[in-house]
Amino acid sequence: MSDLPQPHGGVLKDLIARDLPRHAELLAESETLPALILTERQLCDLELILSGGFSPLEGFMNEKDYNGVVGNLRLVDGTLFSMPITLDVSKAQIEELGVEVGARITLRDFRDDRHLAIITVDDVYKPDKQKEAKEVLGSDEEHPAIRYLFNTAREYYVGGKIEAINRLNHYDYVGLRYTPAELRLHFEKLGWSKIVAFQTRNPMHRAHRELTVRAARARQANVLIHPVVGLTKPGDIDHFTRVRVYQALLPRYPNGMAVLGLLPLAMRMGGPREAIWHAIIRKNHGATHFIVGRDHAGPGSNSKGVEFYGPYDAQHAVARYKSELGIEVVPFQMMTYLPDTDEYAPTLNISGTELRRRLRTGTPIPEWFSYPEVVRVLRESHPPRHKQGFTVFLTGYTNSGKDAVARALQVTLNQQGGRSSTLLVGETVRSELSAELGFSREDRHKNIQRIAFVAAELTRAGAAVIAAPIAPFEDSRVQAKQTIEQFGSAYLIHVATPLAYCEKTDKRGVYARARSGEIKGFTGVDDPYEDPIKPDLVVDASKQTVRNIVHQIVLLLESEGLLDNI
Repeated sequence: MSDLPQPHGGVLKDLIARDLPRHAELLAESETLPALILTERQLCDLELILSGGFSPLEGFMNEKDYNGVVGNLRLVDGTLFSMPITLDVSKAQIEELGVEVGARITLRDFRDDRHLAIITVDDVYKPDKQKEAKEVLGSDEEHPAIRYLFNTAREYYVGGKIEAINRLNHYDYVGLRYTPAELRLHFEKLGWSKIVAFQTRNPMHRAHRELTVRAARARQANVLIHPVVGLTKPGDIDHFTRVRVYQALLPRYPNGMAVLGLLPLAMRMGGPREAIWHAIIRKNHGATHFIVGRDHAGPGSNSKGVEFYGPYDAQHAVARYKSELGIEVVPFQMMTYLPDTDEYAPTLNISGTELRRRLRTGTPIPEWFSYPEVVRVLRESHPPRHKQGFTVFLTGYTNSGKDAVARALQVTLNQQGGRSSTLLVGETVRSELSAELGFSREDRHKNIQRIAFVAAELTRAGAAVIAAPIAPFEDSRVQAKQTIEQFGSAYLIHVATPLAYCEKTDKRGVYARARSGEIKGFTGVDDPYEDPIKPDLVVDASKQTVRNIVHQIVLLLESEGLLDNI
């Protein structure tokens, strides 16, 4: 009999192993059923339901389980569970797919159209999202999971048990992607009976190695480095870079002490609730101990600099349910470097935010903080500032001068060299990328998000992108900037040339046509323009030359370290 802890709820719900004999039958049935195409977050959740990582769950939560978890961290049978695992759908999807009690729906992977599972619908319900946000995540509207809940998640939830058809396909680090059953078997082969699990969504450095080694030695245990490689916080270092870091760090552990396994989790950054959830997941994977860090799974601070959760709220939450969790909590100790003895003691530290700043700006990373092989991996994925991609996003009225500024800025950057540059001006984008869109608020929003997507991909590839749409609405501009900033710097330039000047100098006569009613939905005439609230730079072509405006933008880019010299 294994010495590893029992899964949460007593039985590992490995749905893939259970349904293997029925695979051909289920696969054939799935071809005859309506199919729901899952989002990336839904795929992460499904993968851990199928593998037993979310045991005792056997599907997406029905309304009773959902209400119990939101209200008092309990499934309807009384089992502790801290995070709602839900399948969100729109009203249109419900009608199109015939989603109703008793219906069987195929769940399909959006990436390759493979059928992964069949859900038998228990119920379809409309959640109280205000209550879910408050009880599970807190009340701060800036919380990324609350934004997701209200802006991205659809309005209805579908509950029901799952029957597995296929495992999800992964093409990266396949040898490190253990299911709970596979990881438990691996531990048994190694003869391990005490395992300290370490949760991380960041690179690991010398202090992390030291605290995990100390935690293991104090408990005569081994270490499971179990990083999240699903969805994490926007702006986090990508998982490809992080896994290379963990692989580089592994030889620094004493022989045979540590093993690396990847967790395809979609984090909610839910602080205390998430810490309990993480403990359950690690218990299901066979861990006996779990390190809970300071501000564990917290999203950091809001725009006012206030942290969403207290620094030790997560540790207190897990300790409160210690007996039910059946996994020993190991408090995260801050490790301080002692230069006189060249060692670490629990008590100088660099935060994840500070590390990302140093990588972004090319600031040195001291040897006391990390190992050379780890820094080398990080630098490979984070080139010097003057080699990083960026986007300059100009917004303003038609004939405000933004297109002329955009073209002149591209010429200036091309003259400097060092990186490719791309120009996305309004008319070109409209004809090539958004030809089918009109000029309603919704269509204008779609157009700006398409520009943002292209700009983000080019920025990630190291290019300089200059976009110059009208972009009249603040929410569209804010969302676009957030999209781009996942991969590099984005600067919003308000070309605040007055409408009267734009109209007076209009040689093409488009304003006159709009005034006469020939053109409908024209910004500044019969459609509004919302001034940016927090632009990075405000310029005015009625008072400045194009050359002067371009120089101001160049100075802004230089001050950010993005240009060598011009």
